[in-house]
Amino acid sequence: MSKKHKKLGNKGKDFSAKIFKILSKEPNKTFNYKQIAAILELNDTQSRNEIIKELKYLTSKEKIEEVDRGKYRIITKADYFEGVIDMTSRKTAYFVCPDLEDDVFIPTNNLNHSLDGDKVKIYIYNRRKGRRPEGEVVEIIERKKTDFVGVIDIQKNFAFVTSANPKMYTDIFIPKDKMGEAQNGDVVLVHIEDWPAKADSPFGVVTKVLGRPGEHNTEIHAILAEYGLPYDFPIEVEAYAKKLDTSIQESEILKRRDMRNTLTFTIDPKDAKDFDDALSFEKLPNGNYEIGIHIADVSHYVQEGTVLDDEAYQRATSVYLVDRVVPMLPEVLSNFACSLRPHEEKYTFSAVFELNEKAELVNQWFGRTVTYSDQRFAYEEAQHIIETKGNQIPAEISLTGKDYTVDAPIVEATLKLNELAKILRKKRMQNGAISFDKVEVKFHLNENAEPTGVYFKVAKDANHLIEEFMLLANRKVAEFIGKQKKTFVYRIHDEPDQDKLINLQTVISKFGYSINFKSKDAISKSLNTLLEDVQGKKEQNLVDTLAIRSMSKASYSTENIGHYGLAFDYYSHFTSPIRRYPDVMAHRLLQHYLDGGASADAEVYEEKCMHSSTMESLAANAERDSIKYMQVKYMQDHKDEAFLGVISGVTEWGIYVEIIENKCEGMVRIREIRDDYYTFDEKQYALVGEISHNIIQLGDEVIVKVKNADLVKKQLDFHFIKKKDS
Repeated sequence: MSKKHKKLGNKGKDFSAKIFKILSKEPNKTFNYKQIAAILELNDTQSRNEIIKELKYLTSKEKIEEVDRGKYRIITKADYFEGVIDMTSRKTAYFVCPDLEDDVFIPTNNLNHSLDGDKVKIYIYNRRKGRRPEGEVVEIIERKKTDFVGVIDIQKNFAFVTSANPKMYTDIFIPKDKMGEAQNGDVVLVHIEDWPAKADSPFGVVTKVLGRPGEHNTEIHAILAEYGLPYDFPIEVEAYAKKLDTSIQESEILKRRDMRNTLTFTIDPKDAKDFDDALSFEKLPNGNYEIGIHIADVSHYVQEGTVLDDEAYQRATSVYLVDRVVPMLPEVLSNFACSLRPHEEKYTFSAVFELNEKAELVNQWFGRTVTYSDQRFAYEEAQHIIETKGNQIPAEISLTGKDYTVDAPIVEATLKLNELAKILRKKRMQNGAISFDKVEVKFHLNENAEPTGVYFKVAKDANHLIEEFMLLANRKVAEFIGKQKKTFVYRIHDEPDQDKLINLQTVISKFGYSINFKSKDAISKSLNTLLEDVQGKKEQNLVDTLAIRSMSKASYSTENIGHYGLAFDYYSHFTSPIRRYPDVMAHRLLQHYLDGGASADAEVYEEKCMHSSTMESLAANAERDSIKYMQVKYMQDHKDEAFLGVISGVTEWGIYVEIIENKCEGMVRIREIRDDYYTFDEKQYALVGEISHNIIQLGDEVIVKVKNADLVKKQLDFHFIKKKDS
């Protein structure tokens, strides 16, 4: 009896959702049960009776109203909300809306063709048995994306494309005449053209064939295509860039401050090709130091209203993948004309500061300059000078591959800049800045871009030296304009969400750490203590990652709210215009105001800021995916090895394990742990054995082997061997 009742309840609920959809599409129109039955193509008596019952029930709950005898209309009130769909990997979703305290669950059958990230309108209704509110998508306002990457499966007269993205819950139907040159099994880019109301899958067209699955270039191009990022420049943009006059002209030098005779040098990664910034150093007669932060004058070449500027704006950022850079600007600019290469004169935009021995700001100047770089250093070379206080660079770290001697003035400048940078950094930390020095995973690649080894990039004094002076320039440029109350492009960072910090506290307490919530200052200090305490520990990467995730996301805006992570009231991006469009905008606005211009249109720049933030996020996702891809590729060749890992996540379906020696992360499914029957304990972040009561929890060290390495899904599955020392 109860089963029969349950079945009818489900049927009624299905009708409820369908009735909502019909009535909400035309909120001003009335419908009777016959019209609703006809739309639903139901003509049997039982179904019609169910519709009548459901209409009465919904009327009693004041969800709909009976306007005339037997004629119903939806009650349009605050049950409708607009927001964004956040898909899970289980074909269900959550509806995210700033007007709602909690996200709303959307069952699969209520998605109504909406996809991850779509902006939608939903109706929220309460399930009958006291369960949480659920919603139904009643309108798709705007698709987040219509282009998807997947593998094509060709049948006789049609094909389907299946995406490796776990949040893309449907395949895409491709008619025979829209397959292009695709062969069965190819990785393709497909554009969704339509999704008919009664079709299970959207209809699409193949727009590009990317290659065969698992091939290196195919997978890298697939990553870029998945996020709508380009990997080459249109012919007209390349042609325009090549025609630019990139020579240094005497007439232009006369318009600038000439700093070619001031000692100037660059410090960059050893494999860098674009040098955005250089430092100049001069000791003044009064004992103070004049330090110039010289930035490539990209806006001199990239003029507004040109195809070059349009392309740079659309890209908004360079994309740094494991094996290549997809630049924002064509190579003729990014690697040559704009790049501050050694022993070449360059047009620059500079922030020049006079600092005393205590690194206090005595004077500042902003403007266009012409500079000459006397020396190019790799970080390793500058670090060697700092550590030895000497002038000899050994062959093993030298950019030239040979021993060489550094001129005494450059050694003196490097050491003094390092001293001043340390004072600036100490002040910043005292003011509440948070030191996020997350370890970066890097790969040694052979000539075929295959990974032969993994290494970690750790920030040292030479990195901090450059960082502090770039921060100083960014901060002071923003402050200079911000205090004039004129429109500017700020880099903003809000305070962390309290709930995220509480979640972080729950996790780190497993390792014996804690956060002090007493005040904003106490939170910052305890976060810094946490990040210091985990250095070199097995849980460092996990804690670093979770701490960063607990922070708000930095973004670009004309509305200045300051930068929480850096503890700055004013902050902008001014120092990397070769690779970031917001820096180009900052240069243009600064020059405009130096020339006495009126405040720019905030609305126009806010839109550009939003676009830049979006593109930055897409680029970061692509960079992350390329690292995951390379980690999977690396682990393919190590299937027979046992690895020590730390449990970085625990879910009801299994555990995530991060290998300590190379930071590769994979999953062990719960059913693969064979020594007991394990269930998930949410409170402990643990799996608990039913018989043995063994606990496998977050932070435990375990031994694993590679079970499967899927290059297309960028996914690792591990065999569970045992807990360490068990």
